Amino acid sequence: MSGVSVLQHFEVYQKSRVAFVQAVAEAATRPQNIEVMQNAGVMQLLRPLLLDNVPSIQQSAALALGRLANYSEDLAEAVVGNEILPQLVYSLSEQNRFVKKAASFVLRAVAKHSPDLAQAVVDSGALDALVPCLEEFDPTVKEAAAWAIGYIAQHTAELAQAVVDAGTVALLVLCIQEPEITLKRISASALSDICKHSPELAQAVVDAGAVAYLAPLIVHPDAKLKRQVCSCLAQIAKHSVDLAEVIVEAEIFPNVLNCLKDTDPFVRKNAATCIREVAKHTPELAKLIVNSGGAAALVDYVSEAQGNGKLPGIMAIGYIAAFSETLALAIIVSKGVAPLKEALVTEPEDHIKAASAWSLGQIGRHTSDHARALAEGDVLRHLLACMVHQDSSEDLKTKSKRALKAILAKCTHLQALQPLLREAPVKVQKYVLKQFASILPHDVEARRAFVQNGGLQFLQELNETVGGKLTKFIQQINSCYPPEIVEYYSPNYSKRLLEKIEDYAPSL
Repeated sequence: MSGVSVLQHFEVYQKSRVAFVQAVAEAATRPQNIEVMQNAGVMQLLRPLLLDNVPSIQQSAALALGRLANYSEDLAEAVVGNEILPQLVYSLSEQNRFVKKAASFVLRAVAKHSPDLAQAVVDSGALDALVPCLEEFDPTVKEAAAWAIGYIAQHTAELAQAVVDAGTVALLVLCIQEPEITLKRISASALSDICKHSPELAQAVVDAGAVAYLAPLIVHPDAKLKRQVCSCLAQIAKHSVDLAEVIVEAEIFPNVLNCLKDTDPFVRKNAATCIREVAKHTPELAKLIVNSGGAAALVDYVSEAQGNGKLPGIMAIGYIAAFSETLALAIIVSKGVAPLKEALVTEPEDHIKAASAWSLGQIGRHTSDHARALAEGDVLRHLLACMVHQDSSEDLKTKSKRALKAILAKCTHLQALQPLLREAPVKVQKYVLKQFASILPHDVEARRAFVQNGGLQFLQELNETVGGKLTKFIQQINSCYPPEIVEYYSPNYSKRLLEKIEDYAPSL
C-alpha cells in the first residue's frame, strides 16, 4: 500500500470525525433527539474527541456536550459521571480560543442546574482554569468564562466564596470596563450572583471598586445591560446600611428613578428593587429618595406596572412610609394610596395583595390625618374584605388585620368607621368601638350623626348578639347619651311599651 493511499485512510477518518461531531452538535439543538443520542452512548463517543488533535473537532465535541448538558440535569450529571470535566479543564489551557469558549460553555451548562453539579465543576479545578480566560485578548472568551463563573456563584454562599477566592472579582470589574456590551452585561450579572449571598461577598465586590464602574451604566442605552447593573446594585445595597450608602454615594439618584420609566419592564422592575433595597435601611436613606423625587416616581411605577412587577415598588413605598409621619405624608401627597388600594383589590396574587395591605398600614398608622387619608380613599373596607375572605392566604389575612388595626387606632373619621361596625368580625368591631368611645364624648355633632345613621340602634342590637364581648365599649358609648335615648333604641323597647299597654288599666 503506497504512502498516499495510507494517508487517504487518515483523511477519511478525520472527515468522519468532523462529520460525526458536527452532526451530533446540530442534532443536540432539537429536544426530540436528546434521548435517542443518550441511548446510543453519545457521551462515551464524544469524550475522546475532546482531546482530538484537530481543534475544530475538539470545539464541536465540546459544543455538543454543552448543548446536551444544558438540556437537563440528568445529562449534566452524565457529563460529570463520564469524567469529562477534567478534559474540559485541560481544554481551557489550550491556545485555541474557540475550544476555550466551547469548554467554558460546557462548564456553565453543567454548573447551572444545581449546587452539587456546580461543586463538581469547582472540584474539577475549573475555577483556576477559568480565571486566566478572563484575561484573554478575545472578548468572547472572557464572556464565556464570566458566564461560567456567574453560574457557579449563583447557587450558594460557599460556591460564591470559592469564586471570590479564585481571584475573579477584580478581573470581572476589569471586564465591565471593556467596550463590548455583552461582556459588560455578563460581568455585571456574575458580580450580582456573587453579591447576593452575604454582606461579606458584597463587600468583596465593593472593595474591588465595582460600584464606581457600575453606577454610571444606569444611563447606558442598552436595556439588557441596565437590567444587570440595577440588579447588581440592588444585591449590594440589600445587606446593610453601609453597603446601601456606598451605592447612594455613587450618585445613582436621580438616574435610577428615570429607569422606572424605561421601556424595558425588567429594567423598571430591577430599578424598583434597587430603590427598595436602599429605602429599607434608615430614615435618612428613605428621605434622600423622597427628596430626589422618589415618592412620585414610585407611585407612578406602581400605577403602571403589571403583576409581579408591582411588588418592589409597593414594598419600597411601604418602607419609606414606615419611617416617619413626614415620609408617609409625602406618599399621600404623591397620591400613593389609590394605586396601592387598586393592587389590593384587583391583583390576583395574594402575596402582592399582602404587600399592598402592609404598605397601606405603614402609611396610615402615624396620625389621625394619615388614617383619614386612607379612610377617605375607601381603603378600610377593602382591608376588611381581604381579612375575612375565605380564599385569602394566611399571610394576607394577617397583614390585612394588622394594617386595619394600625389605621383604626388612629382613625377619627367616623363616617368611614361606621360601615365597618356592621360588616366586621368581633375582633375588628372592638377597635372600631374603641375609637367611637374615645371620640363621641367630646363631639356633639358626631354624637348626633351616630344616632341619625343608625349607629346607636345597631350598638344595642350588637350588645345582645356578641355575648358581652364588647360590653365595656358599648357601655362607654351609651354613657354619652341620655338613658331614655339609649332605651328608645334598644331592641326590647317596643316590647316593653306593649307590656305597659297590657298592664295599664284605664280609668273610665
